[in-house]
Amino acid sequence: MAKQEKKAMTKDKLIGMQVIDGEGNAAGTIQDVAFTVGKLGMTIVVQSKKGETKEIPWESIQAAGDYVILKPSTGQPLSTQTGQSPTCPICGGPLTYIQQYGRWYCYKDQKYA
Repeated sequence: MAKQEKKAMTKDKLIGMQVIDGEGNAAGTIQDVAFTVGKLGMTIVVQSKKGETKEIPWESIQAAGDYVILKPSTGQPLSTQTGQSPTCPICGGPLTYIQQYGRWYCYKDQKYA
């Protein structure tokens, strides 16, 4: 398996992306990317289906590709916490955590989350 090159995520690419929480549930859609003057780090502004807005620290993101997957609350992949995998929001199949790359992979779609 070839090592995947890390690419920068632009604000334009992130806005509108679906966010999946660490338990595999849809958390909402990215509305904006923000930072606080005087503090290090960035946040994503996520709006839930109920219309609620939440700021999520950049450090809470586990993976980003066609959608954003957040780290589980303990900071470890869900598969090591409960033995369950989140589902792929594209095909609905299970995602598999690939330890070597620290990312979730969908074998059905043959792509990383």
